[in-house]
Amino acid sequence: MSVLASVNSLTVCYGQTVAAHDVSFDIGEGEIVVMIGPNGSGKTTIAECLEGLRKPTTGSINVFGKDPLTHRKEIYPYLGVQLQEADYPDKIKVEELCRLFSSFYAAPADYQKLLEQLDLYEKRNRYVRKLSGGEKQRLSVLLALLPRPKLLILDELTTGLDPEVRRNMWDSLAAVRDAGVGILLISHYMDEVAALANRIVFMLNGKCIYSGGLAGLKTYAEETLSPEDVKPDMSLEEIYLALVPKKGRISLEAIL
Repeated sequence: MSVLASVNSLTVCYGQTVAAHDVSFDIGEGEIVVMIGPNGSGKTTIAECLEGLRKPTTGSINVFGKDPLTHRKEIYPYLGVQLQEADYPDKIKVEELCRLFSSFYAAPADYQKLLEQLDLYEKRNRYVRKLSGGEKQRLSVLLALLPRPKLLILDELTTGLDPEVRRNMWDSLAAVRDAGVGILLISHYMDEVAALANRIVFMLNGKCIYSGGLAGLKTYAEETLSPEDVKPDMSLEEIYLALVPKKGRISLEAIL
C-alpha cells in the first residue's frame, strides 16, 4: 500500500497551550483513517497541518512526499478538503460556487452529476446562505470531490445530516476508498467509525493514545482500564466512553 500522507512526531502549540503533542500516523492509498476524540483533543489542528493551513511547532508533515505548507500549489490539485466550518460569499448561488471551484482544477469532476448524486440539483439556483445545515454540508463534500482527489480530508462529515443521507454518504465514501483514494475522516459518531474505519487514531488531550485497527482498540481498552470498567462484548461507543473523561453531566442539585 502506497503512503499518501505522513504525520511525524507532530507537536503544535498556541502560546503555552499544547494542541497536539508528538503525534505520528500515516494515511495510505485506498484506506480510511478515522480520527476520534473529544472536542479540543487536537483533531482539527492536525487536519489543518495536513492541509497546509497551520505550521507545526515541531515535527513534520508530508503529503505526496512534500511539505504542504511550502508546496501548497503542488499538492492542492490532488487534495480534497471539507472543513468543519466554511464561509462562502453571501450572494453566490450553489451552481455559481460549483462553477467557480471547478475553474481551480485542470480536469475537475462533473459537478452537475455530483449535484444530482448529493440531492442538490434542485437547489442549484438557490443562494448558498439559504441552504439548510445539512445541505451546506453536502455542498462542502461536493466541492471537496471536484479535484478528483488522491487524498480526501473530511472534518465531521455527517454532522447535521439526516440518517438516510448519512448512510448514503457512508456508501459513497466506501466506494471512493475502494477506488484507491486515501481518506482522513474526523468523526464523533461511533457507528460511523465502526462502519468505515480501516484504522483509528484516538486523540485525547492533544496526544494519540491509540493508533491501529478496531480489534486492537478493544485490547488496548482491556489493558488500560481498571477491571471493573471492562465489560464483556463492549461496543465501540462503550469503549470510547470508558476511555475519555466524563464531561457534560448536569447534577440534579444544580437545577432542582
